[in-house]
Amino acid sequence: MQSDNFQPAEWAPHSSCFLAWPSHADLWRENLPAAQAEFTKLCQGIADIDPSTGKPRGESLEILVFDEAANADASVALFGLPVRFHHIPFGDIWLRDTAPIFLTNKNGEISCAKFAFNGWGGKYELPFDPEVSTAIAHVADVPVHAYSWVLEGGSVEVDGEGTCLTSKQCLLNPNRNPSMDQAEIEKALGQALGVKKVLWLGDGLLNDHTDGHIDTIARYVGPGLIACMIANDKDDPNAEIMEQIARDLESFTDAKGRKIQVARIPSPGKVLSAEGEVMPASYLNFYIANSTVIVPTYGSEHDAKAVAAIAKLFPTRRTFGSSAYAILSGGGAFHCITQQRPTGGVKS
Repeated sequence: MQSDNFQPAEWAPHSSCFLAWPSHADLWRENLPAAQAEFTKLCQGIADIDPSTGKPRGESLEILVFDEAANADASVALFGLPVRFHHIPFGDIWLRDTAPIFLTNKNGEISCAKFAFNGWGGKYELPFDPEVSTAIAHVADVPVHAYSWVLEGGSVEVDGEGTCLTSKQCLLNPNRNPSMDQAEIEKALGQALGVKKVLWLGDGLLNDHTDGHIDTIARYVGPGLIACMIANDKDDPNAEIMEQIARDLESFTDAKGRKIQVARIPSPGKVLSAEGEVMPASYLNFYIANSTVIVPTYGSEHDAKAVAAIAKLFPTRRTFGSSAYAILSGGGAFHCITQQRPTGGVKS
């Protein structure tokens, strides 16, 4: 049964955005200061302070801090922004996956869906992460719909009009819900997120420990319009995967019967870690805030072209690129560390 509650599209208005201040030195090591600096730039972009009035044009920030020391550091870095701090322990900052997914309904009532979390199929099981969704739901003070099956927010992408985009590599992976087949997962998504049709892509990016999260390979940017990437370099490690994604998207129709329109933006190409390994870098891991779109950049020669291409898809918002290389060293980028709370009642 489809739920009366639904997950709005990300471009629908938000009342706030949940994030977690990076502070775990044992996880981030030498990358911690740079990750904190990139996090701060992201928050500044989400709040979007008007320099002429000093007031935010964007949305408020709900920031999880691990302890008093983290609270003190974050307070200095984010001074002047519309922030509420919450002392909630967490394993790491990937709130797209550990936080609940916020929902609304036709009456504009807000609630949230809370799922099981198993460390991306048992790869990174950190203390406190499985409890983060419960803690955030409590401070958000909204009704909770709890589900016992595993789902990460970065694995689903919705248009707010009944369509959900996901990948088989992640949602059909036996390390998540081995007792559920495709039909059962589609039914469960309908019950939890109010979707009527699920569109399935195949594999995600090379070395993506999330097993093909959709928010690095294809993003809804408008009703019936999905963005994906195209390789510009002969040595792009994801060239074949990205071509298959584009072909699959072009064959889809959505829940309203519309043929999907595909917008292709440049890929960052081969982005290497300090150890020389290919990283799952994606410009699609942008965050759509109320007045801005913040695009992760990686020091690639394609950064500027990609930001310009994404800006054309969001003519009513200020789109800009901001470094996410240090955050990517932890496994993701801007979309991976944000979770929006909608204002409610808006489907498009």
